[in-house]
Amino acid sequence: MEQPLELESDDDLTDSEESVYSGLEDSGSDSTNSSAGEEEEDEEEREEPGNGGAPEVKGAPRKSKALGADPPPKDSEGLSVPDEYEEDSSDEEDIRNTVGNIPMEWYQDFPHIGYDLEGKRIYKPIRNKDELDKFLEKMENPDYWRTVQDKMTGADIKLTDEQVDLVHRLQKGQFGDVHFNPYEPAIDFFTHEVMIHPVTNRPADKRSFIPSLIEKEKVSKLVHAIKMGWIKPRKPKEDTPTYYDLWAHEDPNSILGRHKMHVPAPKMKLPGHEESYNPPPEYLLSEEEKLAWEQQEPAERRLNFVPQQYRCLRAVPAYPRFIHERFERCLDLYLCPRQRKMRVNVDPEDLIPKLPKPRDLQPFPTTQALVYRGHSSLVRCLSVSPSGQWLASGSDDGTVRFWEVCTARCMKTLPVGGVVKSIAWNPNPTVCLVAICVEQSVLLVNPCLGDKLLYGATDQVLESYVPPEEERVQPVQWVTATSEEHSRGIRLTVQHSKALKQVTWHGKGDYFATVVADNSNMQVLIHQTSKRWSQNPFRKSKGLVQCVLFHPIRPYFFVATQRYVRVYNLLKQELTKKLMANCKWVSSMAIHPAGDNVICGSYDSKLAWFDLDLSTRPYQLLRHHRKALRSVAFHKHYPLFASGSDDGTVIVCHGMVYNDLLQNPLLVPVKVLKGHALTLDLGVLDVIFHPTQPWVFSSGADGTVRLYT
Repeated sequence: MEQPLELESDDDLTDSEESVYSGLEDSGSDSTNSSAGEEEEDEEEREEPGNGGAPEVKGAPRKSKALGADPPPKDSEGLSVPDEYEEDSSDEEDIRNTVGNIPMEWYQDFPHIGYDLEGKRIYKPIRNKDELDKFLEKMENPDYWRTVQDKMTGADIKLTDEQVDLVHRLQKGQFGDVHFNPYEPAIDFFTHEVMIHPVTNRPADKRSFIPSLIEKEKVSKLVHAIKMGWIKPRKPKEDTPTYYDLWAHEDPNSILGRHKMHVPAPKMKLPGHEESYNPPPEYLLSEEEKLAWEQQEPAERRLNFVPQQYRCLRAVPAYPRFIHERFERCLDLYLCPRQRKMRVNVDPEDLIPKLPKPRDLQPFPTTQALVYRGHSSLVRCLSVSPSGQWLASGSDDGTVRFWEVCTARCMKTLPVGGVVKSIAWNPNPTVCLVAICVEQSVLLVNPCLGDKLLYGATDQVLESYVPPEEERVQPVQWVTATSEEHSRGIRLTVQHSKALKQVTWHGKGDYFATVVADNSNMQVLIHQTSKRWSQNPFRKSKGLVQCVLFHPIRPYFFVATQRYVRVYNLLKQELTKKLMANCKWVSSMAIHPAGDNVICGSYDSKLAWFDLDLSTRPYQLLRHHRKALRSVAFHKHYPLFASGSDDGTVIVCHGMVYNDLLQNPLLVPVKVLKGHALTLDLGVLDVIFHPTQPWVFSSGADGTVRLYT
């Protein structure tokens, strides 16, 4: 077994064996039985040119000696050679290889691995073992596991037992020294007793006597923070234990009060005289009452037991249903479905939007000033002259009355022979003309009130009409009034095929539009007074038209059907917008003088305010009236609008529209005006504002017209 190792050792001889530092004079073999013939053969092998002239390192056996693994070598005569390194404490690696502490990878491309002390190269051992040789060596060499390679010289070193123990100890994380005790008692380097004499004799600093300015600044900052309440002192913890009582009384300040899911148990009724073992005789049941009690349903019985009398408490038997009832009671407590209703403690005042006070929004009509009496039936419609001096009212009694606004005097009564559905004074101040809807015709009337020049000029304009040479086909007939009608004030009659609902003027005063109570495409017609020409703007019907209006500034035409308001561009002849009223049935409509806002009244007692720039849906729905709205109106100059309803009231609201597009309109109801008596379940039928003053007129089913100022 030892033979391969010896050969390997012989192979490792180098020509540095003459070096006085090598410490070996003879071959590198450890065993004494190696023969001289083998040495000679090795010498020959070394000098053969086939070796490539590479000298070999003589290292491994010498190393192991240095590490103290083997006894000192014997020479050929058997005498022991003294080991010159026995007393040497220097690092042996530095003796052999003098390259120093550098990475050995730098030498991997060179045949040598460093230099000895004389500067001669230390050549690497020739390692030409294949995998099989390594495996055989591993199997056959018992010291293979303790053999390591020296990186400095490239030689193999066999570790001693002490070194193996050291490696094992270090692997286990123990100290390298066997005799070191890690658990020795700690030694106090400095005594805990204060010495009389100081360690140093240096005199004390000046800063030891002068108070520190930095510390003073820190303390003043802390004092200021405590004064301001930024630093709170620590509160002492309360050590009293808290016990949880399941059925405690609801106390909002207790822990249970803060425990949100706590619901107190239902209280049991306290026992009365019936439960007594010796109740008064009036509580005892007679035989008939007992029989009736037994025949009753358990849920209907006033008492769920029969009162009984015993002579003493000891004679009272055990209650037969005690366990059953106690079990039911426990089930009630355990299984009762309790729901927590969280009460939101909100002050009702906070829910009301913060609106300005009505007195800050003056002027607006507040009191009833005048009552215009004279009509014998309900007054359906009103209209005020552009100057604000005259008021026209149409009634179901078949008359139109003209009043002086300031005195409530009836200046003129015009019998028209039918119910007056709508009346409209021409908004052009240079023309004195009133359009009146009576059954199937529109009467254009000159009331001959006020300035004689004005109404004379109106007649001249109407009489200057020259009919066209060829007759045009029109949906209506324009008929000039007879002399008898002319004397009453009627100038023209526009005859329609069906009954009329509404008439309204364009702002310039030449065109007017009418609405017919019909579901065909002939519902809405537009007429031109100066040319006596009528036309039908719509090809097909979009529903039952309730009312129409001209835009005060732009060429737009508003048509309100039952649920929608359609806005048409008359120049482009197209639909521009379709407003959804969110109401069941639109009754009336009014346009803001600036033209960007529309209000609609409906029969389901809602008032819808539309901002045309904002949306096609209502900006706000006001539900101030209790009954159907009959009429709505805007004031021409003041930020006011009013609505009249079947509940007999007129509600005046402040409706401020701002020029700033980012600011929403401010809508505030300011006054409820009462005065009209309900007749046939009808209240206020029409409202209209005075053109210049903050006054409102209302006509009612009680046959009166009232002015509020």
